[in-house]
Amino acid sequence: MIEIIDVHKRFGEFKAVDGIDLNVKKGSFIGLLGPNGAGKTTLINILIGLSKATQGEVYIEGDKVNRDNNNIKKKLGVVPQHTNLDKELTVYENLVFAAKLFKMKKKDYVIKIDELLNFMDLQESKDKEARTLSGGMQRKLMIAKALINEPEIIFLDEPTVGVDINGRRKIWDILKTLKTMEKTVLLTTHYIEEADYLCDKVCFIDRGRIFENDTPYALKKNLGEHTVEYFDNQLKTNYRYFHSRKEATDFTKSIEMYTYIVRDTTLEDVFYNFTNRRVI
Repeated sequence: MIEIIDVHKRFGEFKAVDGIDLNVKKGSFIGLLGPNGAGKTTLINILIGLSKATQGEVYIEGDKVNRDNNNIKKKLGVVPQHTNLDKELTVYENLVFAAKLFKMKKKDYVIKIDELLNFMDLQESKDKEARTLSGGMQRKLMIAKALINEPEIIFLDEPTVGVDINGRRKIWDILKTLKTMEKTVLLTTHYIEEADYLCDKVCFIDRGRIFENDTPYALKKNLGEHTVEYFDNQLKTNYRYFHSRKEATDFTKSIEMYTYIVRDTTLEDVFYNFTNRRVI
């Protein structure tokens, strides 16, 4: 569905994207996971034709991506990191405006908007101005806008940033439903648990490069499914990873003088192990 071939993006001497190769199959849910400034948003902008790669090519269903390729744009739904709502318009009016951008006929968009309002649990708020909505509801409206044209591919750039835990979990349910509809979804996030919960595969990206690409389960298993986390006399937290709980437990006998816990390995452990800095 998406083919990324040796893509680079430079801003002067700064390399925002540094030679990314990636193939995304139809119907898959892929997470780009990395810290702020890792190159996630820049890569998304290249994939949707908003930014031009300094080097490399991107193809969607064999069609080359560029700024003027309207055939590709009709297949895409985009939820940007920053709010793209018309704050003075109501929820319903925002969706009508989005439908008209795709030149949808009124008889079609009236039905589609009603479906989306129910799907997003926004029916009771359809006459409220967007500026009066909570952060979580604004994010749900942004997702609804991205789905108005029934896209085959959906790009979500930090879709739950700034949303409280309750709102985030509701958005996760919406995104998991998209998964059942066989949509191809590419999600950027720096929330570890979000990628673990939603994604078929996770690509760890840092300094413009993808350095790991596998399922969340495989990434954790390869590192070691059990982690011993201990605080030493140098006032430093250390991590050791083991493939069996017995190995982890045996190791704790050598560090009994320290405060420690034995727990399941997380995706954060995987990322930290490779980059030596936490995703926050």
